[in-house]
Amino acid sequence: MGLCDSTRCWRWQHGSAAAFKAGVAALLLGLTLAQTAPPQTKCPAVAAQSNLTEAQYHNITDEDYSGFLSAFVQSFLNTVQPNPFPKEIVVRMIKDLNQVLSNQDLIKDALEYQVGFLVCAAIGVLYIVLMPIVGLFLACCRCCGNCGGKMYQKQTSSVHCHRRALFWSAFVTTAIILAGNICMFKSNEALKVTIDQTADGLSRTFDNINTFLSAVPEEMSHVVNESYKTIQEVTRNLETIGPQLGAQIQEAFRDTIKPALNSVRLLDEDTENTSDQLNKLNSSLAELQSSVDRLQANVTAVKDHINQTLSNPDCTGCDKLLPELKELDTLDTTIIIPSAKELQFAVDEVMKINLSSKVKEVEDYFNSIPQRVTNDTEGIVQSSRKLLDDIRAQIVKIADIPLATLDNITDTLDEARREIARIIPQLERGERIRWGVCVALCCLVLLVVACYFMGMILGPLGLKPNADPRKRSCTADSGGTFLMMGAGFSFLFSWLFMILVLVLFLLGGNIYTLVCRPWDNGQLLKLLDTPGLIPGFDSIGPSLGLKSRVNISDIYKACERDEPLWTTLHLDEVIDLDDTLNVSKYTDQILNYFDDVDITLSTLTLLSPDIKDQLSSFSGEADDFDAVDITPQINNVSRINLNTTADKLDQLASLQTNNNTKKELQDQARELRQIQAAIETALIPQMENINTSVAGLRFIAQKINGTVGEVLSNVGAAQDFLNTNTTQIVKTESKEFVDCQMGYFFVYADWAKLTITVHIGRCGPVADVVDFFESLICLNLVESLNAFWFSLGWCMIFFVPGIIFSIKLAKYYRKMKYSDVFEENLTMSHIPRAHVKIS
Repeated sequence: MGLCDSTRCWRWQHGSAAAFKAGVAALLLGLTLAQTAPPQTKCPAVAAQSNLTEAQYHNITDEDYSGFLSAFVQSFLNTVQPNPFPKEIVVRMIKDLNQVLSNQDLIKDALEYQVGFLVCAAIGVLYIVLMPIVGLFLACCRCCGNCGGKMYQKQTSSVHCHRRALFWSAFVTTAIILAGNICMFKSNEALKVTIDQTADGLSRTFDNINTFLSAVPEEMSHVVNESYKTIQEVTRNLETIGPQLGAQIQEAFRDTIKPALNSVRLLDEDTENTSDQLNKLNSSLAELQSSVDRLQANVTAVKDHINQTLSNPDCTGCDKLLPELKELDTLDTTIIIPSAKELQFAVDEVMKINLSSKVKEVEDYFNSIPQRVTNDTEGIVQSSRKLLDDIRAQIVKIADIPLATLDNITDTLDEARREIARIIPQLERGERIRWGVCVALCCLVLLVVACYFMGMILGPLGLKPNADPRKRSCTADSGGTFLMMGAGFSFLFSWLFMILVLVLFLLGGNIYTLVCRPWDNGQLLKLLDTPGLIPGFDSIGPSLGLKSRVNISDIYKACERDEPLWTTLHLDEVIDLDDTLNVSKYTDQILNYFDDVDITLSTLTLLSPDIKDQLSSFSGEADDFDAVDITPQINNVSRINLNTTADKLDQLASLQTNNNTKKELQDQARELRQIQAAIETALIPQMENINTSVAGLRFIAQKINGTVGEVLSNVGAAQDFLNTNTTQIVKTESKEFVDCQMGYFFVYADWAKLTITVHIGRCGPVADVVDFFESLICLNLVESLNAFWFSLGWCMIFFVPGIIFSIKLAKYYRKMKYSDVFEENLTMSHIPRAHVKIS
């Protein structure tokens, strides 16, 4: 492992595996703190919990139906029944259903509450009784020539005004009846459309309910399954506790050990450099001494030869050169460095320490920490895994909410769905019959309207104001006949239609006032909350394990806000999430695993006192190193010039007559020049090289003192840190490792709480189902039904003035059998006035 890895691990000691065992104990113990805030530690990221898959529901409340006559009908019914919802009466009737007819007080209260409907019903009964009676008497009277039965019309000056007033009165009345008839057609069609769409709406509604009921268990299972991710992650961390926790401890030592290791490595490099420089210096000195000895021997030999030659009697003028010969310098280049031996000895001692092997030894020791942790914590990991299995079993209890009730509801809904599917064909056939009957009723009313309009069209078209009433055209007469037909049909059908109006009024009106209106303002749901009203409903709470009673109104309001089942059904009474997600019950068992663990940490000595003394001695020798300056010696050698003597020998040789002497002098001059060349080409560079080595050695020696000081300071600080903080560091890093694992459980617990209490079973679809049935029953079926009887009753009310206006208007268009008597001397209007008897 490299430097960075090695510097993390200096504080791991023999026996530290026990500390990791304690760390594992602290890990499992930390799970009990899952309800507290997560620790601020740098933990490896764990896979986030996946969100719940949102259930897909059909849209069953996308459009709100609003009947075209709703405002009128509701205003009328609110006037008929202004009393508030009779909760007490309804409760008494339901609880004492078998004794309702014998309970006089209850009947009296019910009749008092329904007084508005009773008054309207009485008016309807009166209409039903009087209309056929009046029609019968009118028919008999006309057959006897009375009540307009006699075909005679008195002509007056205001006859046209009367006709026009009756015409427009009849027209307006007929238009009103036509408007009511159009409303009948429209309400009948709206009712048909509603019933035709009921099957599809119910199917989508049942699908939504089944989707909701099946989604709740799936969401609970999802929450439980997500816990396995956390448990598996913690299990993997425990199984790899050696690499993970070992690396954390190594990282904790980085800042302290890194300077010490760097300074030791730097000292090792400086020691090696010093040794290399000393070796080079010694080698250079030996080489220099060898060169000096060789050159010195050559100079001595040449000097002796020259002395012999100059002492030869045959040498002419040689005595003059003898003083010059004596001046030949002796090569003295001995370089002595007094402290070099002491420095060399100190360097050798430090080299024997082998600082690089010490660093490698420490690195190997700390690199083995993960494997040591793995080996020493194997048994603890196995025990911890068993505890994690217990924790998993504890978390599974989240799903202990009694969902069997939901299964029962699902079975009931499936049975209801099959029953509805069986009834739907019969309902469709019945709806076709109902629609045909209602269309026939609408057509009968339309027939009356058509007769009136035909009469009001043909009558004016064929009428000639100045014509004799006996001679009116067939067109006008047909118009009068149509008017009479319309009146006859009105007498014939109106009382039958009024029976239908009365029945539908009592049915639809009471459904609106007793069901729809309290359903809309919430009073109906409060009625359903009455204890004992719905058989078996009071047992729903106990079947779910609830202590409090389930209120339908509260459930609906909660679902209307799309709240989860946790708050809607008060499921906190069934399962305690804090207890389920808290594993503190395992604390004692975990602590028992580690009560007998004796955490003993041996001390690691970075540098022994002997090594420190050797380094101090090495520093002192380096500080005392006295490197001589050999530059003056180089200068002295540089000033040696044997070429001058050689030149003088050449000059002396030129004066000789003896060839042997001449040749000897020339050879000796050449030898001197060769020696001079050797001094310049070999000796001086060697001395310069030695000078450079000495300078480099001096620099390194000066640096060593500071390096050794830094090593002793950093290692001392690191050693003190190890001696005083190793145990605490191990505990701290172990706790951080534990905190990371605790954080995983905290994240899961927090997510599980949020999911269960906020997201699981959001019952908005349930409220949508209730709203759908309210819309279906009240806003569609009841509104359409009420609009139909209201429109039909509207037509029946205006049948009365229609009959009166049509019968009176018909006489202005029909052919008369008798003519009025005109007076010649009397100023008449455009139509002569005849004397007629009042019929």
